[in-house]
Amino acid sequence: MHVDADNLKLLHTDYADYMEGEVVNAFFRTYGINFSAGHWCAGGFSDRFCRTYQEEPLDESAVGQIARVAQAGIGGVELNNEMFLDDHQQIDESKIREVQDALRRFNLTPTNMNTNIWTRAYYRMGGITNPDPGRRREGVEYCLQTVELAKRLNCPSVQLWPGSDGWDYNFEVNYGRQLDWFIDGCINIAKKTHGYGLKFGTEAKQKEPREGNMILNTTAKAALVAKTVNEAVGETVMGVVIDYGHEQMVGNTPADSLYVLKRMGVPIANFHINAAKYNSNDEDRVTGTDDIWRLAEFCYAAIDTGYQGWFGEDQFTYRMEPVKAMLLSKELFANAMKKALRIYAVQDKLETAQATGDAGNVIDVVKRILTGN
Repeated sequence: MHVDADNLKLLHTDYADYMEGEVVNAFFRTYGINFSAGHWCAGGFSDRFCRTYQEEPLDESAVGQIARVAQAGIGGVELNNEMFLDDHQQIDESKIREVQDALRRFNLTPTNMNTNIWTRAYYRMGGITNPDPGRRREGVEYCLQTVELAKRLNCPSVQLWPGSDGWDYNFEVNYGRQLDWFIDGCINIAKKTHGYGLKFGTEAKQKEPREGNMILNTTAKAALVAKTVNEAVGETVMGVVIDYGHEQMVGNTPADSLYVLKRMGVPIANFHINAAKYNSNDEDRVTGTDDIWRLAEFCYAAIDTGYQGWFGEDQFTYRMEPVKAMLLSKELFANAMKKALRIYAVQDKLETAQATGDAGNVIDVVKRILTGN
């Protein structure tokens, strides 16, 4: 992001009112805010209760989804490795060409490559922590193949969300051994990613699809893994991806996690934004439809800690038309970020109030900003 005294003045002129439409795009350009959406946000959605929520089928092809991301006026799109594999899990060159052509046609920047190891029954017992040593090795190779795809598609980062790694019952796994396997796998992935000049991050989540715990149930544990990997390699090769909704699920204060990572020296590889509730499953609702104070504080922390990456929508809006849903997330996020920037503009007053230890003084500083436009 790019924030200085001159562009902060525009918050009271060019961006004084609630922002919609093209003003949102101008706002993002002014402050260097990179905004993207996962291609899946533009899809039709299913769950274990309903195989599709679309009465009229959508074009579920990669090109169809990319087209809808562009229709929402979003400049970046997150991809996943499964888009480029054939039935034998080998890279399909025609699928690479198809997506590359679509990215050029719709003028979209590829922002991240996700590793969807959890979508295959073969890895139902775990990906890079599979109890079968052969499948565990294959899981790591599968992730290394994803790094190759990220390089070829010009994605700046690679992400591992370990959906199949974890447990459902007490005593099911040896927690220490499973964590060692996960760290060993990440060392291999991080080395290759770093060798290609890309960022690598892993994403924490409390549960789901695992019902007991996913192996990384908190951002703090993900940071521990990244820090351990970096120490083993001898340089910073791994970071953390923060999903805003996952922070809500486990009851974290999202802004706090950003400062923890900065203090630990663990970089943030990517952000996913959405909305969820405490102790819920992963709702992935429209960003900005829950506690605006918490979201604005998260945005403030991103500014204050110097984040320079992408903010990516990760949402499953089952009963909403996907282009409309993506537009709403973009708009509501922009208005929350504007509030954060207005608070950042009076950071000296905020810190003076914080120094008193009196929450009432802090609320006096931010209340009009957070309850106004």
